[in-house]
Amino acid sequence: MLIHQLFAQKRPVVSFEIFPPKPDSPLESIFDCIEELQALKPDFISVTYGAAGSTRGRTLEVARHIQHDHGIPALGHLTCVGATAETIQAILHEFAAHGIENILALRGDPPKNAPFPPTPYRAKDLIRLIRQQRRSCSVAAAAYPEGHLESPSREDDLRFLKEKVDTGVDFLITQIFFDNAILYRFLEDARALGIDVPVMAGIMPVFSRPQVERICSLCGATLPPALRKLMEKYGHDKEAMEQAGLEYASRQIADLLAHDIDGVHLYTMNRPHLARTLVRNTSLR
Repeated sequence: MLIHQLFAQKRPVVSFEIFPPKPDSPLESIFDCIEELQALKPDFISVTYGAAGSTRGRTLEVARHIQHDHGIPALGHLTCVGATAETIQAILHEFAAHGIENILALRGDPPKNAPFPPTPYRAKDLIRLIRQQRRSCSVAAAAYPEGHLESPSREDDLRFLKEKVDTGVDFLITQIFFDNAILYRFLEDARALGIDVPVMAGIMPVFSRPQVERICSLCGATLPPALRKLMEKYGHDKEAMEQAGLEYASRQIADLLAHDIDGVHLYTMNRPHLARTLVRNTSLR
């Protein structure tokens, strides 16, 4: 099923994100996670691609498993960093061969501790190539409520986003954010600019202080005072921090639902119990 069609049928659309096992781990190690997530009845599950496409083959295999063995639409991530048009075309053929008809188009990041490879393509260019080769698929793109770290300004970032959407994006998934007011301002500004596709709010519960601080340093998400206070209070206690983080994320989701958000996308970090708790604490399901 083409994911963008879901938004015409229901609200909110609910999805989970997982990442494939590393190459030195058995592929089957992710299967239990997927089975647990299936029990929560997501509308789709997205599968990450790894820096510079480092998990490309596994992304396709995991996405195929989600669709074929669990009957859930899969959103396969695809990046273009360091790629050529020929490489991208070949990968798109692989996506089609695996039955993946929903694609999240991203520029992508370089491998860890490696320089950024020269590339002529950005997300907008990848979207154009996808549309040229796979006209019937559903294309998603990333949105940054606080602006991309590399954008000169938030206003420039919104203009870049409009260009991506106009190139052929069906819906957007936001980067993580911890202050809903930031998202609502982003949505207001995006709509004013003519960005009218559905926007899914990306939520990740704080379960580890060091990890979320690292993620925020990479994506530029702001930690509001209330969350910083929780992290200072519970950051030394793993179980307490996870519980406090889940409660904070539950309040975020409840507020998003009250504002009739198009969809909620949970970054599960391959921890299905986090998604299970958030679904139980809210009216997502």
